[in-house]
Amino acid sequence: MEKTMVGKTLFVSGGTRGIGKAIAYAFAAKGCDIAFTYASSSDTANEIIADIENRYSVKCRAYKLDILEPLTYKDVYKEFDKDFDRLDYFISNAIISGRAVVGGFAPFMRLKPKGLTNIYTATVSAFVVGAQEAAKRMEKTGGGSIISMSSTGNLVYTPNYSGHGTNKAAIETMIKYAATELGEKNIRVNAVSGGPIDTDALKAFPNYEEVKAEVVKRSPLSRMGDATDLTGACIFLCEENSSWLTGQTIVIDGGTSFQ
Repeated sequence: MEKTMVGKTLFVSGGTRGIGKAIAYAFAAKGCDIAFTYASSSDTANEIIADIENRYSVKCRAYKLDILEPLTYKDVYKEFDKDFDRLDYFISNAIISGRAVVGGFAPFMRLKPKGLTNIYTATVSAFVVGAQEAAKRMEKTGGGSIISMSSTGNLVYTPNYSGHGTNKAAIETMIKYAATELGEKNIRVNAVSGGPIDTDALKAFPNYEEVKAEVVKRSPLSRMGDATDLTGACIFLCEENSSWLTGQTIVIDGGTSFQ
């Protein structure tokens, strides 16, 4: 792979597994320095750091972040500033699961405000704070690219997904507002919306096998999406080929949202 991002820095939230990890590796392969956040496992983060630096000869660092406390992003960025002297790309990817989404990941009649609020905090509020801090640093180097990961759960009915789906709709609106206001700083803001991607997060769904079978059935390509299927769009949105593209959502769903 041609190293077209040498001297650039990516900050991706939630980089220890699934889509975030795939993004970190894809950008590192292009020569980009990598910063990523993790929720709890410093051992896993350190293993990824060592592997990326060994494979691609780039700088890689990780920072612990509680996505349910978005203002702690400010502390993370202070640590980031000690390790890196520039920021070119920010990708908001981290999500929450498990106990934090009880009452948010449920049928409509079992939804509860706390679970819904937690999903909003981790999806929208965390993006806002992370992107604000990123924009401050991008402005110093003449611009950059900000991306929020989204999903087609706001386009296609997915059982128990209303809490997440409505927040993905919210984030896709938020990126339009951010793009409109940050354009004067030469900062572009877009979203990448994936159909159901075969990750650990999806496998944690109680109806995982049902979802997988339905996706394979609906996709003209007859397969589930893989985390690496989303990395190309992220790279595209950060390179000069997309220099006039902002405020948009690119849908990568194997054709499933039309079925």
